[in-house]
Amino acid sequence: MVNGIYVKVCGLTSVADAKAASDCGADYLGFILYPKSPRYVSLEAFRAMLPALPALKKVAVVVYSCPDDLEQANDAGFDYIQLHFPNETPFFEAAMWTDIIVPERLWLAPRVPPGKDLDLAFVPLADTFLLDSYHPTKMGGSGETGDWSAFARLRDKFRKVSWVLAGGLSPENIAAAVAASGARTVDVNSGVEASPGVKDHAKLGAFFEALKQAPVPK
Repeated sequence: MVNGIYVKVCGLTSVADAKAASDCGADYLGFILYPKSPRYVSLEAFRAMLPALPALKKVAVVVYSCPDDLEQANDAGFDYIQLHFPNETPFFEAAMWTDIIVPERLWLAPRVPPGKDLDLAFVPLADTFLLDSYHPTKMGGSGETGDWSAFARLRDKFRKVSWVLAGGLSPENIAAAVAASGARTVDVNSGVEASPGVKDHAKLGAFFEALKQAPVPK
């Protein structure tokens, strides 16, 4: 935690970058299991890294396709499963996810298009929601910022939910993002990279230094 704010460093592909994130003060380490991502890490690669990874909470980032994928990720040694899915997903289908992953370990990341609102029926299904910037083809890591004011409204309305702010966060904008959104947990990925999947350790350090200057959310 830095300045009262939890930090997840996502898109990790190496032990060295995970250790750099830990040294800077990260709380969560994120690994993307989506094969189409340039930051993709297979379950086999994650298991090989696991013994050498820092003793921080690990988050599997999954794009929903079928229950089998969730079950595999759920059994791979992650502390949490971050599940990206269309906002139009039928509620009965989403409700079945909790048969595989308990709400305490499930981070729901609905893909909400511009001009649309989060389907509030999903809110009881998980303790944590991650709101990322919308892109028609990319599932994250686009470098585009999201709607910070919309995040703030949801956070104020549903105080029992843990809200994670993602999307285009960087050393240059993290203080403004926290001020506008009131986020208590943030997710950084492409904003601290040298190239997709490779973290720039200087940018990582700058991100955490900038976070120290952010206003403490209430």
